[in-house]
Amino acid sequence: MANAPTEPVEANPETASSTRIRSDLRQEQLIDIAIRLFARKGYEGTSLRDIADEARITKAALYYHFPNKEELYERIVLESMQNLVDTVSAAMRAGATPAERVRLFMRASADFLDRSRDSWIAGSNAFWSNSDARPRAVTVELRDTYERLLRESIRDAINQGQFRPVDPAMAGRMLLSMLNHLCRWHSLGGRLSTREVIDQYLDMTFSGLNAPSGH
Repeated sequence: MANAPTEPVEANPETASSTRIRSDLRQEQLIDIAIRLFARKGYEGTSLRDIADEARITKAALYYHFPNKEELYERIVLESMQNLVDTVSAAMRAGATPAERVRLFMRASADFLDRSRDSWIAGSNAFWSNSDARPRAVTVELRDTYERLLRESIRDAINQGQFRPVDPAMAGRMLLSMLNHLCRWHSLGGRLSTREVIDQYLDMTFSGLNAPSGH
């Protein structure tokens, strides 16, 4: 069996630093390509050969950076999920009431979707396709943390009389479905921004579609 490619040893510290920088840049390039392909073709439909061809490198060169799709998955999906949780958590801290925190959760998620649409789609595709136990388990944990932020704010809003009594988990799934399906039809640069769509969804959700009595 051929030996796996190993990083060359650099005697000169400046040369070694330059090599690491080039390696990091190459990894970022490969990650960007993988994100685009996973979003367009799905996790199962994308091979390492596809990624190598898009990057115009050999498959062996790709193996040097990522020996398998699971490692790429871990970098893309887990980092994206962690960034999403951190971004949404930080945004929600500005909410004075639970109902405000629900709106901030959705707005921050919409902004994240705007910035990282391919990552969002790739993560969704990979989550349902990947069977590797370890990264999938970590992804589930991060997903549950993300959903819990919304569900607990809904429950607090119910307890404080801001929302009528409903099942918090069911309400959370309804709101999350707005985000998850939005990227299937919404076009960046369209008439409404992602946040504007979410704001309209929330206004309809919070106020209902029934016209005020007397109209």
